[in-house]
Amino acid sequence: MIDWTFLAEVATALAPGIPLTLELAAIAVVSGFLLAAPLAFAAVHGGSVGRGIAAAYVFVFRGSPLLVQIFLIYYGLGQFRPFWQQVGLWGVMREPWWCAILALTLNTAAYGSEVLRGALLSVPHGQIEAARACGMSGPLLLRRIVAPIALRAALPGYGNEIVLMVKGTALASVITLMEVTGIAGKLIAETFRAVEVFVVAGAIYLAINVVLTRAIAALETRLMRHHLPFEPPEPAGDITHG
Repeated sequence: MIDWTFLAEVATALAPGIPLTLELAAIAVVSGFLLAAPLAFAAVHGGSVGRGIAAAYVFVFRGSPLLVQIFLIYYGLGQFRPFWQQVGLWGVMREPWWCAILALTLNTAAYGSEVLRGALLSVPHGQIEAARACGMSGPLLLRRIVAPIALRAALPGYGNEIVLMVKGTALASVITLMEVTGIAGKLIAETFRAVEVFVVAGAIYLAINVVLTRAIAALETRLMRHHLPFEPPEPAGDITHG
């Protein structure tokens, strides 16, 4: 028998962790995008040096597990306390919240830069040449031609990365952050009912991602509305005049 009363109690107990989950995901996605954009631009237009730096960054952060990165930042960098105190950042590096944000940001930037790099490469070269022939400078060309086309092309892939980042916030619980998974672990230790607790936690993540995917799909439809094939209206029926 399903204990609906217990499931409702678990949902109520896990609800306070939702804001922290959303906060971690939102900050990591935004800051990760701000880092991914220059990395992608360097990978496409940065010459051999820029491509090398971007490739090395992607290789390290995309090739290693996010959990290991969180451990290295929280436990590894925390060992250099004298250095962080000297530069005035010990108050940041000793906080699990900041370490989680840093790890999530660096990780999503690696994946996001590859999505943006592919989007930049998908911009038709003919449109770039036509814009240059019209006298557009570099910044104007980027703002009016390259960025709009690339962002539309990157949206589906970047939407997937946003969903993955929401799920990735669950790993922040390993450094004592009480988001949804962290609270779930505490409840399991108290009740010894792992299945029910994780079912509710999974349902919460699923609900969040359903809302996100719907929002991303709506945004994609809005951005692509001018590129949909035109369908002429059906002709009206015959009208007879008396």
